[in-house]
Amino acid sequence: MASATFLALQEISVEDRKRKLENSNNELDTINKRIGELNGKMKGTEKDYEKHAKELRSAQMEVEKWKGIERQCQERLNEDSKELEKMTSKQSILLKKKEECTNKIRELGSLPTDAFDKYQKMASKQLFKQLDKANQELKKYSHVNKKALDQFVNFSEQKDKLMKRKEELDRGAASITELMTALEQRKFEAIQLTFKQVSKYFGEVFKKLVPQGHATLVIKKGDVEETGIQAPQGTPTVEQFTGVGIKVSFTGKSAEMREMQQLSGGQKSLVALALIFAIQKCDPAPFYLFDEIDQALDAQHRKAVADMIHELAGNAQFITTTFRPELLEKADKFYGVKFRNKVSHIDCVSQAEARDFVEDDTAHG
Repeated sequence: MASATFLALQEISVEDRKRKLENSNNELDTINKRIGELNGKMKGTEKDYEKHAKELRSAQMEVEKWKGIERQCQERLNEDSKELEKMTSKQSILLKKKEECTNKIRELGSLPTDAFDKYQKMASKQLFKQLDKANQELKKYSHVNKKALDQFVNFSEQKDKLMKRKEELDRGAASITELMTALEQRKFEAIQLTFKQVSKYFGEVFKKLVPQGHATLVIKKGDVEETGIQAPQGTPTVEQFTGVGIKVSFTGKSAEMREMQQLSGGQKSLVALALIFAIQKCDPAPFYLFDEIDQALDAQHRKAVADMIHELAGNAQFITTTFRPELLEKADKFYGVKFRNKVSHIDCVSQAEARDFVEDDTAHG
């Protein structure tokens, strides 16, 4: 039984070896084919290399050829440059001679248009004879200005140019004057419109701050002649506006209207705030920073100012400092500033803490 098993295993081992031998032979054939293909490609690569090497040598020879041509061109260029310098020098000498001859011809005055055609075919000796004869004749008229005709022509041309220039300047001046008039009119209308709007809002705001009061803005005008501004006849100018005056009454009686100089410190502060709020309504700014604007106001007017700030806060940000409780009632955020060790510290506090701080400060004050 053991012998039969051994023989079976031996047969299996022989079969495996045969299979492995066949696989190895197949791999060997594949490798040999691959080697053959690579050898073919290598031969093709060698041929390409030889071809490119020949092309490279040919290109190098072509480069050397063109370098030689370049050197020849450079030598020719240098020779041409030297020749050009000589010709330029000769040209400058000829130009100087031409200028001298032109000056001499100009000194002779105006010449007939056919003068050169008449004497162009004559010989030099004949020309010199004619020149001597002409000089003898010219001595008779030595006292006459030979350049009079040329000067007259030149001055006439200059006069025509100046007259045309004057007409252009006159038209330009008229256009500028027209533009200045239009701009002045627009400025005048813009200032009047802005003043009317601010004056309207000023009266409304002051009425809210002082219900029983009344206030108006007055634009001050001066004499245009005193300002030194020359404007076209009938054209309104902004220079006639010299300032803005304010007249207010805290009792509502028109007979008691007073100007700013006659008001107390608190009344002046209230009027100034009313003007600022009126400008805010007319031309809003993004934010305002007020430093103790309610210091000189009584409790009633402080509350009115706080209500007005609260009303305008929808379109702008208001930052105020205060030691009074009225502004705290309408505020959205509160910050306390403390001074410790010679350094200021800013902390965000609640409304109650801010109110306690203000009340403590008022009590100590």
